[in-house]
Amino acid sequence: MQVTIQFFSHLQSLAGENERIVIVPDHATVADLLAQLYRESPSLEKWDASIRVGAGIDFVGRSYCLRPGETIAIMPPFQGG
Repeated sequence: MQVTIQFFSHLQSLAGENERIVIVPDHATVADLLAQLYRESPSLEKWDASIRVGAGIDFVGRSYCLRPGETIAIMPPFQGG
């Protein structure tokens, strides 16, 4: 199935693009997607512990099951005050 990945902040430069369309197996999870992204863009993996993942308007966990055509946001940790 096809999903669209949007990269934010410094993760864009590590991925080499703002957005990427990827093909993942049916019933793939966020964890599966991240593993695939790390194979394609190894420099992203060092941020694994702090990456936040969004699907639609919600943050989702690594066990979230992806849906065909979905847009997934890959974000660094937030800072603010």
